[in-house]
Order: sequence, then C-alpha cells, then structure tokens
Amino acid sequence: MADGVGATLSAARKRRKIRLSDVEEATKIRSRFLRAIENEEWDVLPGAAYARSFIRTYADFLGLDGARLAEQHGEIPSGARGGPRVEPDPIGPGGRRRRSGLSRGLVTAIVCAGLVGVVVAVGLAGGNGGSSTPAKRKPGGHAAGPSGAKREKSRTVSIGLQTTAEVWVCILDHAGKALVEGEVLPTGVEVGPFHSGSFTVAFGNGGIAMSVDGKDTEIPETASPIGYSIDSNGELAQLAESERPTCQ
Repeated sequence: MADGVGATLSAARKRRKIRLSDVEEATKIRSRFLRAIENEEWDVLPGAAYARSFIRTYADFLGLDGARLAEQHGEIPSGARGGPRVEPDPIGPGGRRRRSGLSRGLVTAIVCAGLVGVVVAVGLAGGNGGSSTPAKRKPGGHAAGPSGAKREKSRTVSIGLQTTAEVWVCILDHAGKALVEGEVLPTGVEVGPFHSGSFTVAFGNGGIAMSVDGKDTEIPETASPIGYSIDSNGELAQLAESERPTCQ
C-alpha cells in the first residue's frame, strides 16, 4: 500500500543530489532499508516502530518534517516483520491482553470458582477428622517445614541507558511489563535506572550506552536492530530477531 512517503523522500534526496550511501553514513540507517523506504517496500523493514523511526530520521536529514511524515506513514501492512506474533494467544508482548471471545467477567468467575474448589479440597484433605499430623522434627528439636525454612532473598539487577543517537527502545522486566514501551528517544537522553529480577531489551540501532549494576556494557555500533536478555547476575545474552521484544 503506497502512502507517498517513500516518493516524497526519494524526490527530496534527488533534488539535493545526495547519494543513498551519503544518507547511510550520516543517519546510520542501512542503504537497503533506505531504498526499501523510497520504494515503499515495507515488508523489507524489521517492523512498524523501526519504519517510523527510520522515516523520521531520514526526513529530518533531508530538511523535511520528519515527525509529520512518520505520522503520515501510519501503520505498516500486515506483511511487515516486527517480531513473533501468535494471534491466538490472549497475552501479547509486554503483557498486554488482546480481546478474546470470553468476557473479562466470565474469565474472572471461572478462575474464582477454581480457586474455591482448590481451597475446599485442601481443607478436606488436611482436616482428617479434626486431627492434624505432627510436623517432622529434625535432630535438635526444630520442626521442618515452611516455618523453619530459610527464604532466600531474590536478587535484582539494575540497568540504565543513555542514547548516543536517536534510537527506538523497548524494555521489559522479568514479568513482561514494559518499562520503556517502544519509544523513539532522541540523542543524549538518560533513562533509568530500572530494577528487576531480569530484563529483555531491544534497540533500533547501536546508538545507545547501557550500564548493568552500575558497570558499562559494550553495545556495538550498528544501524540494525539489536536485543539482549539480562539475567539476575547481570549477564547479557544477545537475542535473535525472533526473540527480541517488540512492545507491540
């Protein structure tokens, strides 16, 4: 579906006699993505959020109104790649619930009924005619069980970000809650620190510096999207395209 954005950018670039390689060097957006934008081949781009960010950056470089053109572009056709989507799953990326055939009230009633059944069953099994089974005792006279168990404090890790170029950012905590919900951040912005048991993050390019537990990490400079998982020990693991969060 052509929306005219690509033709506008292409015409502006040619009027200024600027090569795509010059645009790539200045904006850090790969030439194949720039060419896809000009030809309005949206399925070549990695996702809707990336497309809007690339359009805005490209247009601003040409002296056009990047925000307006990104807004004019609207939604990417359904064929565009934006990460894994499993439509039947009622829970979307970032913990968002999609609409399903069951109403929220009906789902709540079913869950409550199940919980009541579990409580009744546990009560009957544990009642045993009014008597209770003595707790087993370890040598030394201390009862074994939840009251005597040591609860290990769950460890958290912190991350902070600083942008070195305009970049699209998505950050999810260990529960899948979006801490930065797929936003395009300008250069020189600091966000965080965030604290969680773990994180998954995705960036539109390598124009960002990230610290984990106060220590700098190495994010490679790249014009392509990149993502990581960060465990409770602060260890980073780079994610494949299909594993990166999309915050959509």
